[in-house]
Parts: sequence; C-alpha cells; structure tokens
Amino acid sequence: MSAQSLRPIPQLLYSNGQSTKPTSVFAASRGLLFADFIGLCCKSKRTRRRLGASQRLQGLSPKNWASIRAVLDLQRVDNAVDESSDLTPKVANLDDIISERGACGVGFIANLDNIASHQIVRDALVALGCMEHRGGCSADNDSGDGAGLMTSIPWDLFNNWAEKQGIASFDKLHTGVGMVFLPKDDGLMKEAKSAIINVFYQEGLEVLGWRPVPVDASVVGYYARETMPNIQQVFVRVVKEENIDDIERELYICRKLIERAANSEMWGNELYFCSLSNQTIVYKGMLRSEALGRFYYDLQSDLYKSPFAIYHRRYSTNTSPRWPLAQPMRFLGHNGEINTIQGNLNWMQSRETSLKSSVWHGRENEIRPYGNPKASDSANLDSAAELLIRSGRTPDEALMILVPEAYKNHPTLQIKYPEIVDFYDYYKGQMEAWDGPALLLFSDGKTVGACLDRNGLRPARYWRTVDNVVYVASEVGVLPMDESKVIMKGRLGPGMMITADLSAGQVYENTEVKKRVASSNPYGKWVKENLRTLKPVNFLSALVMDNEATLRRQQAYGYSSEDVQMIIETMAAQGKEPTFCMGDDIPLAVLSQRSHMLYDYFKQRFAQVTNPAIDPLREGLVMSLEVNIGRRGNILEVGPQNASQVILSSPVLNEGELESLVRDPYLKAQVLYTFFDIRKGVEGSLERTLNKLCEAADEAVRNGSQLLILSDRSDELEATRPAIPILLAVGAVHQHLIQNGLRMSASIVADTAQCFSTHQFACLIGYGASAICPYLGLETCRQWRLSNKTVNLMRNGKMPTVTIEQAQKNFCKAVKSGLMKILSKMGISLLSSYCGAQIFEIYGLGKDIVDLAFCGSRSSIGGLTLDELARETLSFWVKAFSEDTAKRLENFGFIQFRPGGEYHGNNPEMSKLLHKAVRQKSESAYSVYQQHLANRPVNVLRDLLEFKSDCAPIPVGKVEPASSIVQRFCTGGMSLGAISRETHEAIAIAMNRLGGKSNSGEGGEDPIRWSPLTDVVDGYSPTLPHLKGLQNGDTATSAIKQVASGRFGVTPTFLVNADQLEIKIAQGAKPGEGGQLPGKKVSAYIARLRNSKPGVPLISPPPHHDIYSIEDLAQLIFDLHQVNPKAKVSVKLVAEAGIGTVASGVAKGNADIIQISGHDGGTGASPISSIKHAGGPWELGVTETHQTLIENGLRERVILRVDGGFRSGVDVLMAAAMGADEYGFGSVAMIATGCVMARICHTNNCPVGVASQREELRARFPGVPGDLVNYFLYVAEEVRGILAQLGYEKLDDIIGRTDLLRPRDISLMKTQHIDLSYILSSVGLPKWSSTEIRNQDVHSNGLVLDDILLADPEISDAIDNEKVVSKTIQIYNVDRAVCGRVAGVIAKRYGDTGFAGQLNITFMGSAGQSFGCFLTPGMNIQLVGEANDYVGKGMAGGELVVKPVDSIGFCPEDATIVGNTCLYGATGGQVFVRGKAGERFAVRNSLAQAVVEGTGDHCCEYMTGGCVVVLGKVGRNVAAGMTGGLAYILDEDDTLIPKVNKEIVKVQRVVAPVGQMQLKSLIEAHAEKTGSSKGSSILKEWNKYLPLFWQLVPPSEEDTPEACAEYEETTAGQVTLQSA
Repeated sequence: MSAQSLRPIPQLLYSNGQSTKPTSVFAASRGLLFADFIGLCCKSKRTRRRLGASQRLQGLSPKNWASIRAVLDLQRVDNAVDESSDLTPKVANLDDIISERGACGVGFIANLDNIASHQIVRDALVALGCMEHRGGCSADNDSGDGAGLMTSIPWDLFNNWAEKQGIASFDKLHTGVGMVFLPKDDGLMKEAKSAIINVFYQEGLEVLGWRPVPVDASVVGYYARETMPNIQQVFVRVVKEENIDDIERELYICRKLIERAANSEMWGNELYFCSLSNQTIVYKGMLRSEALGRFYYDLQSDLYKSPFAIYHRRYSTNTSPRWPLAQPMRFLGHNGEINTIQGNLNWMQSRETSLKSSVWHGRENEIRPYGNPKASDSANLDSAAELLIRSGRTPDEALMILVPEAYKNHPTLQIKYPEIVDFYDYYKGQMEAWDGPALLLFSDGKTVGACLDRNGLRPARYWRTVDNVVYVASEVGVLPMDESKVIMKGRLGPGMMITADLSAGQVYENTEVKKRVASSNPYGKWVKENLRTLKPVNFLSALVMDNEATLRRQQAYGYSSEDVQMIIETMAAQGKEPTFCMGDDIPLAVLSQRSHMLYDYFKQRFAQVTNPAIDPLREGLVMSLEVNIGRRGNILEVGPQNASQVILSSPVLNEGELESLVRDPYLKAQVLYTFFDIRKGVEGSLERTLNKLCEAADEAVRNGSQLLILSDRSDELEATRPAIPILLAVGAVHQHLIQNGLRMSASIVADTAQCFSTHQFACLIGYGASAICPYLGLETCRQWRLSNKTVNLMRNGKMPTVTIEQAQKNFCKAVKSGLMKILSKMGISLLSSYCGAQIFEIYGLGKDIVDLAFCGSRSSIGGLTLDELARETLSFWVKAFSEDTAKRLENFGFIQFRPGGEYHGNNPEMSKLLHKAVRQKSESAYSVYQQHLANRPVNVLRDLLEFKSDCAPIPVGKVEPASSIVQRFCTGGMSLGAISRETHEAIAIAMNRLGGKSNSGEGGEDPIRWSPLTDVVDGYSPTLPHLKGLQNGDTATSAIKQVASGRFGVTPTFLVNADQLEIKIAQGAKPGEGGQLPGKKVSAYIARLRNSKPGVPLISPPPHHDIYSIEDLAQLIFDLHQVNPKAKVSVKLVAEAGIGTVASGVAKGNADIIQISGHDGGTGASPISSIKHAGGPWELGVTETHQTLIENGLRERVILRVDGGFRSGVDVLMAAAMGADEYGFGSVAMIATGCVMARICHTNNCPVGVASQREELRARFPGVPGDLVNYFLYVAEEVRGILAQLGYEKLDDIIGRTDLLRPRDISLMKTQHIDLSYILSSVGLPKWSSTEIRNQDVHSNGLVLDDILLADPEISDAIDNEKVVSKTIQIYNVDRAVCGRVAGVIAKRYGDTGFAGQLNITFMGSAGQSFGCFLTPGMNIQLVGEANDYVGKGMAGGELVVKPVDSIGFCPEDATIVGNTCLYGATGGQVFVRGKAGERFAVRNSLAQAVVEGTGDHCCEYMTGGCVVVLGKVGRNVAAGMTGGLAYILDEDDTLIPKVNKEIVKVQRVVAPVGQMQLKSLIEAHAEKTGSSKGSSILKEWNKYLPLFWQLVPPSEEDTPEACAEYEETTAGQVTLQSA
C-alpha cells in the first residue's frame, strides 16, 4: 500500500434532502416487501415501517465522505505469470494473500425435473436481495463488494439476439459462450479482442460473434463505475469434439492460452473471463445485491431461462474489491476463508511438473499455472477444483478431495461406510486439505451441489418443495415460501454435502453422494496393500551420552537453564506445556544484546475475525496430527502406486522410529549433515554451505530418494564446524525443491538437537519438515529423570513418580498438544495442511535470508544478513569449546527477570521508582522514573525512533490541560477473577475520577458498583468495605464492559449499564486462545458473577461461537447496538501482518472503536510459548491499521485505540504520531496500584493481593485509587511537556503525523539493517480531527422492527406501568436481533429480574439472525415460522417458542427450524423449539432451560448450568466441556453413547424421581406451547419412552436431587404425592 498508488478522487456529495427510492422491481411484482437497504456499513435511515404498511422506503443519510485509491488495483486475478514462469515456480507471498479476504452470503435454486424457467432466475435475485446484510459496501456506501449469479446458458435469449443480428441460431451442442470483462479503452479493447480471436483461430475454433452485454450503468456505485470493464459475450463453435467433456476441456485450454497471451500485454490485467463454457454462464459485478438484476438487462428478460441458479453476495474485508473477484467463480460460490492458502498454493505449484493425464494429450504445460497468489483464496480453490474436474473428476469427487470431512473417530462413517473412510485415507497423503470455514456451492451445469467445511463453521440450510425444486441458502427466509408446499427442510452439518443431479432429477444427501464417489475404485484394497503405518518404537531407557557431553551439546545448540528447567523438565514431569503470566517484556530478538535461536525471530500468525480459531480442547475431534511420508503421486491419475507412503501418527519421532524410517526399503532415505565450515572465516561460509546442501538434496531426490533427513548429529563436535540453524536448513531445502519442481517427490525430516519447545516444532513443520526427531530434547528428559535430585524428590513424594520412558512420553505428549493448539489458533485442523503453509511472520531477518529459506513470509522491518546470523549461531557454538565455560548451563533470563540476565521492561527497579512517585506524589520522583525509562536498553521498536519538529517550542501553559488528555486513557481488560476485587475496583474508581475509562474484563460486574458512593467517611465506605482512600461521588463501575467468548456475566442489565461495549476477539498475551481461570481462583463471589460453580476452572473458548466470519462480527456489533443504542462498540484485535485488512472489515461492520493490542500485553495465566511467540508489535499494527483505513476512506468512522507495554508519556506521543486516538495502560496500572511483578499470578499466591482471590492475601492490598490518579496525571503532564517542546498546542495536531518521527542514531548489537520506513511512511491524514472522530455519535442500526414495537402505545404503556399486552406482527429475515432493543429498555428500568408486566408478542414469518437475543423476564415471545442463527443469544429470562406454521408439507420433528449456536451465553429463561436446531446448541448456557427435537454437533458445549432436553437425534461431541447443568437426550436407536464427549460428564439413565419430574414437566410445557406431536406421543407412552432417555451429568451436579437416586429416602413422601 505504497503512497504512489494513491490518487485523489473527487469528493462524493449527497444532498441532505432525503432521497427515497421505491423497493426493487422484483419485490413489487411479487407483492413482497423488502428493504432495499444499504448494507451494514452506512448509517442508513429507513423510514418508519408501520405495521401492515405496504411499502418500505428508505432515505439516504449524508455519508462520511472520503476518497480512496481506485478500486481496481487490477492485478490479473487468474494468472499473473511472466514468460519465464514455465520454468521457475514462484512461491506464494503472504503480502498478496492477506490483502484479499472475503466472506459472504450464498445459495442455489435447482429444478430437479431439469425444466428451465425464468422464475428460477427471478427467485435467485430476490434471495440475493435478502442477503444484503451479509455483504459489505465501500466507503461510498454504494459500490457493493460484489454480487453474482451462475446459471445454465440461456440459449433462447441468445438465439433471439442472433436472429436480430442475422446470425444463424446457435448449435447448442457445439457452441461455447464466454462472458468477458474487456479493457474500458476502445483501442485496448480491440487489441484484446484480436488476441482472443487469434487463440481461438489457432485452436481451430470458429468465432461466431461478439455480443455487447446490455447494462444499466446508472445503478453502479461511484468507485465501481471508475473501474467498470467493458462487458461482452463471445460465441465460438467447437467443431472437432462431440463429447461435452471434451468440448469443455477445449474451451478451458483456450482460456488458459488467452490468459497466457494477455500477460505480456499492457492491458493484460484488464482482461478476465467470468466463464467460458458450453454449459454455464456467470453474470457478476461489483454491485450491491439488489442492483445486479437492474444492472444486467438480460436477467430481466423472460427469455432468460435456467433450470438452476447459484447466487452469491460478497463481503470483502479488504480495501478495494475488484470486479473479477466478485463471485460465483467458474465452478464455485464460496462463503468462507481458506486458512492454509499459502501452503496450498505452494503445494499446487510444486505439483505442476508431476501432473499428467491422458485427457490432455500432452498439453499439460499449456494449462499451467494452477494457482495465483494475487487472487483471492476462493479464486484459487476454484482453479484447483476446475483442474480436477476438467481432468475427468466429477464435481463432488473434486470437492471431497479438496475439502475432506473430519472422517477420523467418526462413529457413523467407521461402522456404516468404511469405503468412504478408505477414499479419504487414499487421498490424504496426496492432496493437503484446503482447510478453513467454508460453505461451497458448485456446479458444472449437470450437477449442482453444496458442501460444508469439516467444522461446520458457516450456516447452510436447505429445503425442497412439492414441485421438485431444491433450495440451499446461508439463511432461511430469503424467499417467500408457501410452507404447505415444502416437503423437506434441513441443514448441512460439518463436512456434509448435498447434490442435485439435474439430468437424473435426483437429490443425493451426504452419505449417498460420498458412497457413490468412493465406490468408483477399490480404494480400500489399494490403501491396505500400499500404505504402511510406522509402528511405535519404545523410548530408550538409558543415557546415550555422559552428562558432560550432554551439557556441551546444550551449550553449543543454544539451550539456557530456563529452557531445560522450566520447559523441558516441566513437560517431562507433567505432560503439558508450562504456564506463566504477565506477558512478554523482553526486547525482540533482533533488538536484544543477547544471542537468540533463529526460531525467536518468528511469530505465529492467528485467526482474527475473518475466520475463527478452533478449540483444540473441546473440539479436538476434527483435528489430526497425522503425516504421510514419501513421494506424492500424480493426482490426476488414480492407481494403487499413489498410495505407497508411510503414515505417522504424529510428527514427533523418537530415535527408534527415525531408525525404522531410515530402514524402509521404498523410501530410500538419504541423510544430509548440516554443518558449515568457518576455517576460511565466517564471511560467506553459511551461504556456500546452504547452496551445497540444496544441491545435495536435489541430487538425492533425482536419484530416487523419497526421504531427506537433515541431521546435526555428530559423535564429536568440532570448533570450526558449527551447525547450521536447522530451521534455515529445512527452509532452504524446501524452497529449493519447490523451485525445481521436485518437492512432491520427497519428504523432509529433521533430526536435530535444536528443537525442544512447541513453537520450534511448529516453525520446522510450517517451513516444510514432515517430522522431527528431537534427540537432544529426549536425552535431556532422560538425564533429568536419572539425576539424583529428581530421584530424591520422587522418593520423598515431592513429585509424582514417572519412569524414564514415561518422562519422554510426557515430553512428546506436551509437544503434540502444544502443536494442536498452535494449529488451532489459525483455525487449521490438520497438520498435513499446516506443513509448508508458513503461518508465521518474521521480525528481524533481512531479505537475503528470507528469499533463501522463508520465501513468501513477511518481514516488514528487515534485519540480519546471513553473515550476521552465522555470527550469532557461532556465539552459542564457541561456548562448548572455551576453557572458562561454567560447569552448568547459563541462565539467559529470557523468561524470568534476574540480575545480569536479559533486560525486562517490567523490572523491580522500575516498579520501586513508580511506587515512590505515585505514593509520595512527588514530581522529582516521577522524573527519576522517566530518566530510568529513557536510559533503558533498546526494548521495543519505538525505542529506535525520536521526535523532530518543524515548529518553535511554546510555553507549557498554552498546551491543552492534563484533564483533557487523561480522557483519552483507558486501562486494560483485566477480569475480576484474574485480579482481586480490590485491584479491580480501585482501578475503576481512579479512572472514573479522571474521566478516563476502565475495562471490566471478561468476568461480568457486580451491580452494587453501578451507583455513586454517598456513604464515605474518612475514606471508607460500608458499600465497598475492603477499599480505602475513597471519596463521596466515586463510582466503581467500569465504563467499558467486555463481551468475551465465554460470555461470563454478560446479562442484559450488564450491557445496558455500559458506556462502551468491547468485543474481545483476541488478547495480546495469547492471541487465538481462550482465557483460563484456574479453579482455585473461582471463589463463591466470582462464581456468582459468572453464573458458574465455585472451584471449577473456567475456560473461555478460543473462538466466539457467534463470530466465525466478518459478517458474524457485524451481526454481534448489530446485536450490541440493538440492546444498548447509547454505547459505542469496540473490537479488540491483536497486531499481526494483515491487520489493516481485518480492521477495514470491522469498520465496515459498523464498529465505533478499533483497539489494537501489541504482543507484549500482560495476562493472568497463559502457556509460555503463547506469551513469547504470537502476535506482533503494536507499532506495526497501528501503522498498518491507520493507513489502510485512510486508504479505504474508513478512518473517520472509527476511533483507533492502542495498548501493550505503555509506560510513559513518550509512549503516548509515539502512538499518537502513528495514528492512535486513545491509549490503553495495562500492567503499569497494576504496578501503580501496588503490583510488585512477582510473576506468580497464575498460582493465586500474589504476595500483595493484586492477583489473588485468597482473603488473607487480599487484606495486604496496598493500593488506593489516588495512586493511579497521580500516575495518569504525571503521564499527561509529561505529554504536555513534550508537546510544548515540539511547538504544538493539542494532541489533535500531532495524531497521524509520522513526519514528526525520525530514526534515532543508535547502534544495535546484532545488525544495522533494520528498516523503519514502514512505520515512518504516510498516506495522508483523516478528514476530521481526532476530537471530532472521538465525539461523533454512536453508530446506529438504522430503523429496526423493535423501534416500531416500542413506538406502539400499548407496548410502551405495558413497559412503563408493568401491564400485560399481546401483539402479532410480520417478520422477515432482514429483521435481525428482534426483541433485543425492547429487552434493553426493560433491563435499564427494572434490572434482570424486576419487571412484573408481560409482553406476549407473536411473530409470523422467517426471523433474521439473533432472534430473541438478551430477552428479560416478562417477555413471552412466539415465532410461527422459522429462524436463523443465534436464537436466544444471551437471554436472561422470559420465554421463547418457535414452531412451524400449521399447514406444512413436511414432518416438523425432522426439519431444521432454528440455526446454529442458539442460546449462546444464556443466563435464564425457557426455550421450546418444535423441530431441530443446528450446531453448538446451548453453548455456554448458564441457566436457561430448553426443549428441542434434535440438534447438530457439539450440543451443550461449555454448559455451566440450566437444563437441555433433546427429543431426537444429536450430532457428535455432545457435552464437551460441560461443567454444570443437566441434559436429557432421547436415544431411540441406541446411537448416543459414542457421540458423547466423556471427558467430563457421566451418562446415566434417568433414575432420580426429581429428575424424572423435571424431564416430564418440561416435555409437558413443550407439547402444550408448540403443539409438538413428538412431545405428545412421548407423554402418551411415558413408561415406554422414559427408559430410552439418557441423563448427562457433570461432576458438579452429581449430588443434586435431579441426578442422584439416593435422595428419595428423605423425601419419598413428597415425591409420590407430586407424581400422583
């Protein structure tokens, strides 16, 4: 995003007058109402929709205008290739990939009788209009991100045109139609056309004519019109082929040749084929969905007929959506995100040389390349699918290969469909899965189908009508339906597929499709005969080296005593990764004065917003660490030889297993040693050796070796032959083989001493190693177990006893679970897809290293050269040879602070100086603290910068006062639970005194804190007796209340009492992971606030279960604005490459504030590797976010807030110059209130009661709110002083002014090659000042259905006077979060339980997402129809009944009637659903009761209370992480037990009489309220059905009367009375 690419665009002006448009044509013609509204992003106002009004109009409000660069940075989507590329494959570049992200709404309609009609096209356009809220709009609020339609070719329409042109009518069998985007310029267009005609002519195809596609350009938005191509259709005749497949193949070759020819032309990136086929055609563009049908006149013609249509609405998170990237693509409409795209592209490229198929007659070279990093992930998946299909695969088979389901541990598949398992096993080693959340719709014109990713992370509903039409869509209610005609309703579950075969008129559901595909070849036999499993070998039981030799090796390879004691030994003893706390405050490896291993320059990437992290703890069943080793065959040909590989159960090998791989006769393993020779000096030595190593690898593979073992083992270490960092060796060989087309022929295994922590394993695998044998790590485990110290500890019972084998097994187990967690952070479920996917960014390595070994990874600040790296490696190596080396390992102090060790930002001296300054209120003491910070070693990137100014200094008196500066300060989101009540309240009171903002963290808040104190005497208040230093008028409320993934304490009242609501997507200290609160910190008070059980550990899931995509985040923002329209909504992200793209999506999603956290934030408890190795510096994050938002014209919409390691006024000004409006202080605020950095938060033993829940320790808490007030005032005064020196009067004047920064003249120990130009660059300033941005109104949801309800006099009267009222109203899928605002109004007045009135509201129709969210007691809501995702999200009371309409053509209990993730975080109320629910029903439910007639996977996940009754089938992984509450599940065919996750709950029959009554009364209520026939029949034959129910009981509920039959003795009398 360089500054050159900008060009000014004239401002867009809208008049203030309300311009109204009638609803769209289609709506009017069908008597339908739907709003033609403008997406999520604008503050659109819709005029009041009165009940029963026949028209909804809409006004456009004046927009936030802005100018952005032209939308089409037209790199050619399909094929940016230069001429030489046939020979040298290029590696996929992360920068290209992260700038293109998308998410969407999709669907298809297909007529099974294969009858073409215009009605289908019309319906598709109507459905598309109802998806508008799933798409995004650019800053002009009018250019959509893209919408499109794929249908079969409308021959009638084209023949009619031909007739008028005097062309003979087309021969359907032999004619291909191309839909082409051509250059705008006439001259260039003619050139492009002649190039196209030339290729057709050379291929022997006759061009019959060109048809300019008639369009109405007036409906196109401003930015989209700037880049609108010239759209034409070309008709060609294919004479020499008869068979449809051959004709399609010929057209495919032509398209590839045209693309190749275009690449060398200047107009090459302006030519794009939407489709070129004999079967299908794609109409698409950069349009809002309702405009598609008005833009293309063809789509309005009655002659446009098709038996099917796939429709798609895009929400692109990134900058400028481009015309070619609208969807559908040529085969697929894709809603989702491929997380492994970089690896997939690299592997596809490596395949190019090996792909051969007889159908191409030797022309494979002409159709390369098969992927293009500059296109979106969807476009690349599409081209991979296209290649397979054109090579003779069916579409369903192609998608099963590319997007396999989680077939391992799948109870149904293993037993009933073993052949499907064989199919997946066969392809697993040949095609790495394209992994990530995705709903894929596909068609080749003969089959139309849909499939869902292995996690089911996108909604997909389908239904079929009596006139034989099948519909699939992201949401229900997108088309008005006569329910009596619907004969089937369902949803796609994880990994499921549905196809409609148009020629046969059949619909095939999941297993039928897959069974057909899997039976086409004897996969089972091939797998059995050729796939070899590596047998586990026992661990060694004796030492291999003596202690001294081991020590020398540990020194030479860079181990420190912390690595051995805190990491390796903890893993060996406990079998899990060690936990630590308080974040990472040591310098980045490149800035440090101490030597680091190469891995420390890499940070793991993680999923944020555009796709979710996976939960490795609770949903590990979709994950697998299996790896296949050996040659990968030619995927276009099927045969037994392709299965000849070795399968490893995990990538961690012990010495014996490595030995068996070496001995495998088929692999012909070759060992390559990785040492470099420095006898001739260090200069150039590393590079020379790497080149030799790559050549040796090359030669070995050409000679038939299928396994390269890179080893740094040697019997004797030599002083002049240090080991190459193994990561460098693996990366270099991997890249070399890719570039030479050999990577498919062999696997790489590392046999190394330089690998012992999970991050190190992950790096090696991510850059190409398939497996690792950590021989020195294992030897260290053995040495530890045999040492006298360990033996004594075990003998005295101070440590659990483990055998020497067990210690090594524990170490490997810890590594494996750590790897699962690292994969899951990025949302990747298979190690085979992670391998080579390079999911890292680099901080501190220069271009020569990156290009050699880590090509395609982003290294934005440059850094070490190869020679500098060689010197760093050598500095470890010499330790093993110097005379004065200690007899024990050195402690580098990287993890814990120690005198003489590595510098830590939060060190004891700093906290002493700070305590002195704030407690004595002494300015001189604060200036000593400032001096201490100014003299510290370089610690963070901003330490390399200093201020310069072009103005003369001014007196401090002229600068804005401290009182206005402190209003920009806020404190970090520290949850009550992680820190003590005293600390939490002291911080909140201090911030409220200043007018800044404190943050509740994710643990809810005690309502007692919401009103100002009036009873303070001498600094003490009976309301908050544990605090001192109070004043009357203090409030302990947190202005920012946090909504995190665990939803702990999130009730309607909590939400309406917030000034701001923060959605915590990720946490700086451990992005991509959930929070954890150890059981001993969950006291009775904490448990009450969080609606959970005391003493039971609380884990919040890594993903928000209602944010799997950018449109889901937009929905949650909508929900929060709905329940509290006065609170600004902020979204907390963590810095990483590509965050600007994500932030643009968040801004389009209507957030008010975006917070960027650095990787160095503090935390209560987290695995060490997460603290150290994930996330990036905030300096880069803020710069990228600020500049991307400006480029996209979105910067004025959001306040930018930053936090992470802030300690002083200098930090504040640095952040301001980089573009931030507000500043967050975390750890330092805790230090100011008394924290002494003991770094034992996770143990509950904090010596000063800051981070402990123990009463006796909390009594020691030293802090008073005044200390923190003093600190922030000092910081503000420091800011004023610097502003005065720079000559500026207010912060507003310097925000975003990177020109006030310059690099400091400072020499670093390791390198002089750090490049800060990224931070110092500028793309201009926002149109508004920071103060104007901060003071704008809360973004609104526009007019919503709830406003109409609240405006109804009877309803408002009932709320004001607690009366009873009944109402009925129509609802559509565009009405989202209905009832949320009404609930907010009630909660604000009456609290969560105080309302005594009753609102009985019945809705008719299809409800939009989040129906009935945040309900409060007294609201009885009934929906007659169906609902989408998130029904009853966060509900706290009341009643929600969902039932189908009376006249239906399907059986209600078999139909899906509500969507995924219902009752997420519910804290009360009752829900009755007649029909099935989707995935993750009642996830994190704390107290609600629900009855439903079937659910998808992961039912009752993370439940902590309440009761769920399921009268039907459930999916797999039931009750994972369920620590409270009960579930009753009806199991009529005895299939439940294998589906239950038995880690926590126990499964028993319903034996306790109280439990039987609870179950019966819930079913009675269900039958009465929903009219459920299933419920009635169960009650009729109660004695037959009761024994078929299972009760799921977590340990905390085992002694309750509902679960425990022993209760009956004491209360038998009452029980019999009641049941009588």
